[in-house]
Amino acid sequence: MPVHELTKADARRIAVRAQLLDAGRPTDLVETLTHLTFLQIDPTAAIAPAADLVAWTRLGSAYDPADLRRALEQDRTLFEHNALVRPMADVGLCLAEAAAWSTYEKSRVWLQNNDSFRRDVLERLGEAGPLTSRDIPDTAVVPWASTGWTNNRNVTQMLELLMMRCEVAIAGRVGRERLWDLAERVYVAEVDVPSVDEVRRLRDERRLRSLGIARAKSTPMPIEPVDVGKAGEPAVVEGVPGEWRVDPEALGQGFEGRTALLSPFDRLVYDRVRAQELFDFEYVLEMYKPKEKRRWGYFALPVLHEDRLVGKLDATADRKRGVLEVNAIHEDVRFTRAIGKGVQVELEALASWLGLELRQ
Repeated sequence: MPVHELTKADARRIAVRAQLLDAGRPTDLVETLTHLTFLQIDPTAAIAPAADLVAWTRLGSAYDPADLRRALEQDRTLFEHNALVRPMADVGLCLAEAAAWSTYEKSRVWLQNNDSFRRDVLERLGEAGPLTSRDIPDTAVVPWASTGWTNNRNVTQMLELLMMRCEVAIAGRVGRERLWDLAERVYVAEVDVPSVDEVRRLRDERRLRSLGIARAKSTPMPIEPVDVGKAGEPAVVEGVPGEWRVDPEALGQGFEGRTALLSPFDRLVYDRVRAQELFDFEYVLEMYKPKEKRRWGYFALPVLHEDRLVGKLDATADRKRGVLEVNAIHEDVRFTRAIGKGVQVELEALASWLGLELRQ
């Protein structure tokens, strides 16, 4: 198989276009998520919840967070699993992984010792679900021991483990609180369940289609990998050491860029190493740092302009005051008039979508 030779500009455009961040905006939430493969859920909402912000960046003002909730809770075209929203069409992949799921020895032993507790949880949900965790009695025989916040949170821990085994599922939310139910009442009834090896191949192929270009192997990441195994075809990028994997369908495609404000959880920048190698873009989410050690801000938004990541925008959505306040804009490259205008248009669109007044 020949190795594709790409310039950095080629690689960047493939990555941006694959993430649906060029001028050809998508219009359908489920189709968009199916291409992206998932939306990450995170409680941080300095601007907006992570899943909503990523969806808005793709779909624009036509996106309403109620669309996501309706797809999850009523239409059942999407489902939430392990802090990710995925298309319901992919539920068979989760069921296949659940059948082969294994976890730490501590969790396996704890489940064995608490089999009666497990049965109590399933019976309670079967009778009265969907329920919040606080509506489920704690009948643990052996408490969950931890040095962290999960210590003795037996119901929550049991639900999390049963979710990974696809015995229970998240049926919806009340605010940020999850509603739990039996998986058979949340997931579609008839679904093809592939083999574990087939799941791995499908996951890699879909991840590469979503990313456009990625490494075959990379540093393990929490929740979702950033590498793609043998998917796609080999490629090298001018000036960047090592081999990449590229989606062959992404080669030779046209590209018309646009300006976009990205969530720190956006997959275009989530792999910080890839962002540095392909975009020469350094980024760290600094909300966990002391204020005096932050360079760009608590929840700085990476700024995309055409095929370049050009800066970070430090802004805060203050809903009590009704304002989207811009604290600073950090330019990685000197902003041209076109970049400045693009950023301003996106800021105004973001403020309008949030229903806030823009303050700069």
